[in-house]
Amino acid sequence: MSTIDTVFAAATRLQQAGTPYALVSVVRALAPASARPGDKAVVTADGQLHGWVGGGCAQPVVLRTVREALADGRARLVRIAPAAEGHEKQLDDVLEFGMSCHSGGTLELFVDPVLPRAQLVVIGASPVAASLVQLAPRVGFGVTLVAHEADAAAYPDAQRVIASDEIAGATAQIGPGAWVVVATQGRRDVQGLRLALALQARQVSFVASAKKAQVLKGSLIAAGAEAAAVEAIVAPAGYPMAASTPEEIALSVLAAVVSQRRGAGLPAVEPQAAAAPVEPAVEGPAAPVASCCGGGR
Repeated sequence: MSTIDTVFAAATRLQQAGTPYALVSVVRALAPASARPGDKAVVTADGQLHGWVGGGCAQPVVLRTVREALADGRARLVRIAPAAEGHEKQLDDVLEFGMSCHSGGTLELFVDPVLPRAQLVVIGASPVAASLVQLAPRVGFGVTLVAHEADAAAYPDAQRVIASDEIAGATAQIGPGAWVVVATQGRRDVQGLRLALALQARQVSFVASAKKAQVLKGSLIAAGAEAAAVEAIVAPAGYPMAASTPEEIALSVLAAVVSQRRGAGLPAVEPQAAAAPVEPAVEGPAAPVASCCGGGR
């Protein structure tokens, strides 16, 4: 297999596994550098390197730059040139690093981060859950729907449908770091919240009224759940807006998730400013799709 085949085969494997990596390309090389323009490598944050972009002197700079690019998602153009070790300066859009190796060559590298799609896990088979599954892929999320006895055919936009909300089975299929929204809307609420807490989520949001959320949080803590994790559940979920229909509520919830993902946070509002649908008094079957509220909180 040629070097370029090795590079793209590695990229395919990493992408399928959901592992972030950077594609590093040599854009300029001055002799006696061992790499040539067009040489490429796939590099991960833990130091895996498939391909060729220069010898051992260049690799510490490459790995450091790859880690920084994967952390903030921005591509970088770097130059590695003969200079005192530790020399570093910004030249327009190029970051120059000094390299004290005996070879004396100069390399310019383009480091392009390739990040997996952000993952959104929607727990529940409610009208709001269905609307979230439809909307989220359109803003870049890969969506997993988890619901007891869910019919995969009913969620064509989902990347994956898990038809059981049992904790052991679901956690085996869902990796850490996802955004999780519990949209059970009165059907298996407690089980949905327990599963959400077990997923090592980036953030858990609960589509529910403040009153209902407070009651269920208290019951989770009383049952032995970690208090700090329970209190961190965002409820009521959603961006503060006068949402009423399942589609509007899903839009509100997704807007809040996107805002948090991008680091913008949410504006401070009075509690009564965030509208929400009416919640049934007791757990029961989810309300029909035709309902404007769907038992949404």
